[in-house]
This record gives sequence, C-alpha cells and structure tokens, in this order.
Amino acid sequence: MTTDTPARLLQLLSLLQTPREWPGGELADRLGVSRRTVRRDIDRLRELGYPVQASMGADGGYRLVAGKAMPPLVLDDEEAVAIAVGLRAGAGHALEGVDEASVRALAKLEQVLPSRLRHRVTTLQAATTPLTSGDGASIAPETLTVMAATVAGRERLRFAYRAGDGSTSRRLTEPYRLVSTGRRWYLVAYDLDRADWRTFRVDRVSEPFATGVRFAPREVPEGDAAEYLRRSIRRRQDPHEAEYDFDVTFRAPAEVVATRLWGAMGRPEPLEGDEGACRLRGRTQDPVEWVAVRLAVVGCEFSVREPAELRECVRELGGRLSRAGGGG
Repeated sequence: MTTDTPARLLQLLSLLQTPREWPGGELADRLGVSRRTVRRDIDRLRELGYPVQASMGADGGYRLVAGKAMPPLVLDDEEAVAIAVGLRAGAGHALEGVDEASVRALAKLEQVLPSRLRHRVTTLQAATTPLTSGDGASIAPETLTVMAATVAGRERLRFAYRAGDGSTSRRLTEPYRLVSTGRRWYLVAYDLDRADWRTFRVDRVSEPFATGVRFAPREVPEGDAAEYLRRSIRRRQDPHEAEYDFDVTFRAPAEVVATRLWGAMGRPEPLEGDEGACRLRGRTQDPVEWVAVRLAVVGCEFSVREPAELRECVRELGGRLSRAGGGG
C-alpha cells in the first residue's frame, strides 16, 4: 500500500498513461487503497490539469485523454531503461529518423535517471551491437547529449577536435544545431577563436565540456543549418566528403522500389512511358561502394546512368558476388 499521497499520485498517473481504461476497482487494488481514495486522487489530478475521463457503470472506469497541453510523462523503471537504450542506440550511429530532437530527449532523460537505472542502461548498451546502415563511425551517446544540451540551453561548448589530416586542436564554440546526414552527425557552430562559422564531424569530437556561459544566438549563414552544412561539405576538397550526382534506372515500379530503398537516397519517379520502371536521381557524399550496395539490396534489375565511378563500382561488385556464388 502506498501511503504517501504524492508518490501514490505519480503511480496513479503512470498507470493512467497506459492507453487503456482502468476500472476503479483495479486501480484501487494496484494502489492498495479504497475506491473512495482513488476517486479523490482522480479529482486531484484533474485539479492539476490532467484530463482524466470517467465512464459510467457498476465499477466505473478511468482513462487519460488528450488535453490542450502535454502533462509530465511518468515512466516506470523498465520503461525508462527501454527508452534510454533505444535512443542511445540510435544516437550513437547517425540513423535515418534520429535527429537532434531525439538526442535532446535522451539528454533530458539521462539527466533525471537515478544512478541505478543509468548503470542498467550502460550495461545493456555495452552488451548489444546494433545493426547499422552505412559506414558512419559510432559516437559515444554522452558526447551527443552534452552537445545537444548546450544547443538547447544556448551555452558555450568547449571540445577537442581531430581534423581530417589527423591534427588536433581545442575549440570554443557557440553551438547552433546538430545535423544528421543519415550516416554521420555534424555540429554547426560559431567558432569563437576563428570568429567564423564552422561544421564539425561529431565522431571527431572528444572531451566535450559545457562551460556554463550563455550566449545570444547568431544568424547562421544560408539561414538554415542543414543548408549551410550541405554547402560546407560541397566546398571541401576531401574526395571522401565531396558530393556527386547519381542517376539510376530500376526495372520495377516506383512504389515497389520506394519501399525497399534507403530513404536518404531520395524517392524514385515513374519512368515516362513505362509503368514497370522508375528513375532515381539525387546527390550524395557517400562513398560509391556504399551506394552500390544500397542499390543492389533493392532486389531488382537496375542500371546506373551516372556517375561513371558508380557504374564501374557496380560492375566490380557484381563480378565479386558472381564469383562468390560460384558463377565464375
């Protein structure tokens, strides 16, 4: 029996946030109190702004319905651990669909996790290996959560950075946005020592430290962090980072290819005059080997129009696969 009223209200709220209707008698049994106490607690929750709906009947029933504002989310231990592990797995590898908002949510969750649950999350993650897309380097989730917290709090961030040529430096920045390209995480920030905007690959960041110094946000070039990142990558001379156009034709309807194709590559368009074929055009910075594999796993006939490097890579990949299968 929960005799502490605040603790009991939190337990009641946790039960009501499960998407179902709870009979009053069952809630009373779960909480170890009388049905009258349950009714009083429901009234208290309503006074606090929680939209609890009651149904008529012999036993009555209660459920939490959508309101004008989202009430605080109450999670039990197992739910909190499951969410943290899932967000950590996604954040540690720049997976499609895991954006800065997901990392901010992880930062908030880990901030309030008790040490015993934080230990469980770390242990579970260490014991599992996620199957990831592409060849993007893994990142310590703690690095991302520190960075996301400084972005949200408009707090200066200091970190060590390793450039593409292996040189290292210390950076003091005003972090603006975290951007996921689907294969890597990048930080768009204003570099105070260089008095200019910069983009940083997060897998090359170490020792991130929130200084506690607040700042007024500046206007990012291009007006958008993602667009600034795209143009920044395009200007680089590193062949592994340079963007290129691709043009591919599939011998399958566009709707079929779209369900099998990795979303970040774009959407195929029906081929004019041929409903059984489609065309995919786009721009990427991913290695041609990685793109070739992504095209192959779609599982239908295709041909590469451009670039020539991708065409040659597909040809070599096909030969290796044929030899591996005993085809000569």
